Amino acid sequence: MSGPVSNYVTILDRELHFMEWGEVGRPKLVLWHGLARTGRDFDDLADALQKDWHIVAPDTIGRGLSQWSPQPEAEYCLDFYAKLATAFVDALGWQSFDWVGTSMGGAIAIRAGAGALKGRIGRLVLNDIGPELNPAAIERIRSYAGKPPRFERVSELEAYLRQVYLPYGYLSDAQWRRMAETSTRRLPDGGITTHYDPNMVMQFTHHPDDYAQWEQWRALDCAMLCLRGENSDLLLREPAQRMPQENPRCRVVEIAGCGHAPALNTPDQIGLVETFLKG
Repeated sequence: MSGPVSNYVTILDRELHFMEWGEVGRPKLVLWHGLARTGRDFDDLADALQKDWHIVAPDTIGRGLSQWSPQPEAEYCLDFYAKLATAFVDALGWQSFDWVGTSMGGAIAIRAGAGALKGRIGRLVLNDIGPELNPAAIERIRSYAGKPPRFERVSELEAYLRQVYLPYGYLSDAQWRRMAETSTRRLPDGGITTHYDPNMVMQFTHHPDDYAQWEQWRALDCAMLCLRGENSDLLLREPAQRMPQENPRCRVVEIAGCGHAPALNTPDQIGLVETFLKG
């Protein structure tokens, strides 16, 4: 197998979709996406790393091609995502692995890495996420994530994504087009919207302190690299600087010209991740 290959697995009675790259037997790597995104955000990173790793990039429940939760109030939260992540790697038969998590995907790693996956994550890359987030940025994300837009054309969705995800930094026209095409869901009336369950915003209404994770942060026992977007409004500079003080296993690097969150699609960003993972 090289990749990408599209796969499905049923865990905790929920079907998860995931993309897979690389050869079985190589070091194992989990790539987990952000709140309103899908595993396809990692296509460029996975393509660059597959020569050395066996890689999986799941769609979180309620996103992309994964099943939507029939119990959104209870399941759209870090505790359930961590249970899913644990069941996911167990289903793959993966005992130890590295992890790259963008935003929510990193928060899931913090929750799981301090709990059921403690001792199983070798190296962890946190892409613009930490144990303390800016409430104003959370409110900004909630304002658009809970009310997905409707368009007539995929090209209109692409224009919207170019605006919303401008802080990602540089993306080529082809990368923007791929983001639009992998983020598209056709509505019953023929319109276009984003490819996630709007109820996933219940994480913020029913679990308002979900992302406060200093206790879990201090319990992590893996090597960590935090990539902070220079202009990030979610992971502010002060809590980012505090992260190595609270857990010296972490190193923080700022990515110039990015906000929340770096797209991990340029040679310099990919190089940072690859160098860290190779130790």
